[in-house]
Amino acid sequence: MKVLHVITGLGVGGAELQLRSLLQHTCHQSDVVTLYNPGPVAGMISGDGVRVRDLGMTRNTELSALLKLARLIRADGYDVVHAHLYRSCIYGRLAARLAGTPVVVTTEHSIGETHLERRRMSLGVRALYLGTDLCSDATIAVSDAVAHRLTKWGVAARKIEIIPNGLDFGRVAYDVAARDRIRDEFALPGDAYVLGVLGRLDPMKRFDMVIKAAAPLLDDQHRLLIVGDGQMRPELEAEAARQGVSELVTFAGERHDVAALLSSLDLFIASSEQETFGLSVLEALANGIPALYTTCPALDGIDTARARQVPGEVDGMRREIATEIAIGRRPREGVPAIRERYGIEAVARRIDDLYDRLMARRRPSVSPILPDPIGDNR
Repeated sequence: MKVLHVITGLGVGGAELQLRSLLQHTCHQSDVVTLYNPGPVAGMISGDGVRVRDLGMTRNTELSALLKLARLIRADGYDVVHAHLYRSCIYGRLAARLAGTPVVVTTEHSIGETHLERRRMSLGVRALYLGTDLCSDATIAVSDAVAHRLTKWGVAARKIEIIPNGLDFGRVAYDVAARDRIRDEFALPGDAYVLGVLGRLDPMKRFDMVIKAAAPLLDDQHRLLIVGDGQMRPELEAEAARQGVSELVTFAGERHDVAALLSSLDLFIASSEQETFGLSVLEALANGIPALYTTCPALDGIDTARARQVPGEVDGMRREIATEIAIGRRPREGVPAIRERYGIEAVARRIDDLYDRLMARRRPSVSPILPDPIGDNR
């Protein structure tokens, strides 16, 4: 089958990197269209040999982009259109139906209790999402928590398939040489105990709380590494200064060498206010380091001493960090249950099987209502 993945943008993020991993393991011929922002992940996917096209949207409401996408889909005769992230769900699902695509699938990566992909759940946001859901044959929820939130929001339970994010264990494996290289790059002592956080620097991640919690515990032999970039970086740098630990907190910026950064850490901390899956925690555990987390639906039902849920407030988090520091650096160990449940190969097979099942039971498609297609927009 020919599958087109439609995604809002291809900057560095969990959904974008998850799409790349899926494309590396699917058995179907696949292309990608990004509505705008063909960021670093677009180059990674292209480098893997997958065609990536940029629709070139310049604003959120752009009817011409909807028609352009529909004609592109029709011109290339895709069997499946798979939409990722809110904006591409609105445009991708409508365009696929306009083009007469047999199967339309959605993956919901990030729906919280109050926000959808950092977008507050207003009546307008909900109406657009649920209205275009009528064009979708199935929605993949990446966790039980996401499935529950979707049904609570109004998506029919019969249309929801729970398929978790997949983890490419090779991409995040521990590398002792990379550990030394990263520590040298950021002037982190080789024998220091390094705490770390990883993700987009936005308010929902609450990295400011980690700085406040860790500050009294930091010194030359106990450091904090913050990996990622975003709107909160100036405020986080200011918070480190207010706490008097600017020299002990390192901002690595946006990075693509996840395995190397994780290899440089001794303890991973995930402090999100809301989380739909918790892929970064799984990546840290796969790298062999222990993790503290405030919420991580992916670990529901997995019993492991390598990860511990901690309070989402400064004093409680500080106590838990201090406990780990007192234990000292732990040997690198994996969690077998994570490999069994979340290996990307098995996850990709489940998504491929979903395409096949939906195609097998599809009703005769409605003829597309578009005029002759425009040319390929490369």
